[in-house]
Amino acid sequence: MDGSKTGTHQMDDIELLRVQLDILKREHRDLDEAVQALHDSGRGDLLTLQRLKRKKLQLKDRIADIEDRLLPDIIA
Repeated sequence: MDGSKTGTHQMDDIELLRVQLDILKREHRDLDEAVQALHDSGRGDLLTLQRLKRKKLQLKDRIADIEDRLLPDIIA
């Protein structure tokens, strides 16, 4: 075998990436809402807010990575 994937496996991988992307986007949105709620309430301490914002940035990077894998740049 040459190690290449069949069309079916590639579709499975794409679907898996799409599911992961949806989950990460939902987590990012939830964190965004949590950060906003803590900020608005005045109950969030600076360290907690920084940790949540750092987690949001990590999720954003993972989202961008998956989007790049799903939609590779086309050189024109």
